Amino acid sequence: ASALARGWGRPVLATDNGSGAAARLVAEVGGEALKDNADLVERADVILLRHRPHQLGVVASDLSAGGKMVISVLGPTKIVELSAAWPGAQIARVMPNTPVEIRRGVCCIAEGGVAAVPLFEEVGRVFVLPESRMDLATATIGVTPAYVAVIVEGFVDACVINGLDAELATEMFATTLAGTAELIMRKKGDTLAVRRELGSPGVSTARGVASLERSGIRTAFEDAMRDV
Repeated sequence: ASALARGWGRPVLATDNGSGAAARLVAEVGGEALKDNADLVERADVILLRHRPHQLGVVASDLSAGGKMVISVLGPTKIVELSAAWPGAQIARVMPNTPVEIRRGVCCIAEGGVAAVPLFEEVGRVFVLPESRMDLATATIGVTPAYVAVIVEGFVDACVINGLDAELATEMFATTLAGTAELIMRKKGDTLAVRRELGSPGVSTARGVASLERSGIRTAFEDAMRDV
């Protein structure tokens, strides 16, 4: 939710459970930290839910958002549950990822919530999916930034072991990641073409890829997706 607020770059109304997070957020992006949810729901034009899924009933209790848009980024929480908790509201179930903070995120929106599309297009690419695919979106794009961060850490650690400065290795690898992602998109997802352009069979690139395969990189991603 904080990443979205930073990406949108507009003042917000915010509440928290006493953690002080709301005050810290409005100090950063502008707006007002309110004393309770009732005040927020009354004053807000669009309501973004970001709490634990099991708290849905407690948070929505005795509140009315009829006619307003209620956007959920609560992961597995279904539209039918959201509609029951917020009767009369226009519901949008969304799964964004954290690069929305720099307006380069990916946001999956369940069918039925297309009214939220323009708002999320401000912070990245939007994909409208059947709700049956939203859990898969959570297990993929929702967590991908963490997986990429782990990959970066592994690469940097390997560089440091072999004598390269950590800060330099991080900058080099992160820049390479961004460029490679753009290259793959321009080649319409042809990852094999990108790999083959780097060398012939038996050269260092092929040996390095073979080492990653022996270490189970594909299996690791499959297992991670099942575990989310």
